[in-house]
Amino acid sequence: MDRYERFGMADRAIAIGFWINAVLMTMKLSAGHFGHSDAVFADGMESAADFVAILASMIALKIGRRPLDDDHPYGHGKAESIAAILVSLIIFATGGGILFNAVTTIMDKDYGTPQLIAVLAALATIVIKEALFRYTRKVSKKLQSPAVEAIARDHRKDALTSLVTLVGVGGAYFGMGVMDHLAAGLTSLFIGRIGWETFRNAANDLMDVQPPKELITAVTAIAEGVHGVEHVHEIRSRRSGQYLIVDLKLDMDPEMTVKQSHGITADVKRLIFERFPNVGDVMIHINPHDEEHEDLVRL
Repeated sequence: MDRYERFGMADRAIAIGFWINAVLMTMKLSAGHFGHSDAVFADGMESAADFVAILASMIALKIGRRPLDDDHPYGHGKAESIAAILVSLIIFATGGGILFNAVTTIMDKDYGTPQLIAVLAALATIVIKEALFRYTRKVSKKLQSPAVEAIARDHRKDALTSLVTLVGVGGAYFGMGVMDHLAAGLTSLFIGRIGWETFRNAANDLMDVQPPKELITAVTAIAEGVHGVEHVHEIRSRRSGQYLIVDLKLDMDPEMTVKQSHGITADVKRLIFERFPNVGDVMIHINPHDEEHEDLVRL
C-alpha cells in the first residue's frame, strides 16, 4: 500500500464519521430539546464537541502527510499525535460539563418526563455509532494511525454513552425522572475514561515510547536472518504519525568492505519494509562483531 492509498483510507474514514456525526448531533439536540431529556441533549452536546475533534484530526492528517523537509527531517507525522491530545482535552471538557449539569439538576430535583422521540434517538445513536467504531477501528489498525484511532475511540465512546443514555431516558420515560440525569452523570464518567486513554496513547507517541515487544522481536528476527548479520546489538523505534522509525545497530564482520556491508543493510531495510508497511524509515549503524565496544550516548 503506497502513501497516497493510506492517506485516502484515512480521509474516507474520518469524512464518513464527520458527516454522520453531523446528522446525529442535529438529531440528538433536537430530540433532547423537544423530547425533554437532559441525557439525550447532553449526548447531542457531546457530538457537537466531536465536530471540533474530528476537524482537528482532519487538519492533522493534512499536515502529517507532508513529506520530510530540511526543518522536519523525520516528517510531520507527530501532528497526528498532537491532534489526538487536542481530541482528548475536548473529550475531558465535554465530560466535565455534562457531569456538572447532571449533579446540579439532581441537587435541585428538577426532573422532567422525556418523550418517546428521545428514547428512539438514543437507540439509533447506539446502532450507528457502534457500526462507525467497527469500521474506523479496522482502518486505524490497518494504517496504525493515531489520529484515526482517536476518532475510532470517540465513536466507541459515543456508542457506550448512548447506551447509558438509553437506560436513563427509558427509565425516566416510564416515570423515574431522576434516571435521566443519573445517566447523564454516568455518561460523563465514560467520556472521561475515553479521554484519558486517548491522551495516554498520544502522549506515549510524543514521548517516543517503544512499540510492542512483538514488533521488536519480529524486526530483530528479520535482521538476524539476513546473511552477513551476526547479531542485532540494539533496536529502538519511535512513532511518527502512521509510520514507525526504526533504529538498528548490527554486529557484522569487520573485514567486510563498505560496499558489502551497505548491500547487506539495504537487504535488511528492504525486508523490514516488505514485512511492515507502517515502517517509514530504518536507520542502521554497523559495529564490528569481534570486539567489545561501548556506545557513545549522552541521553
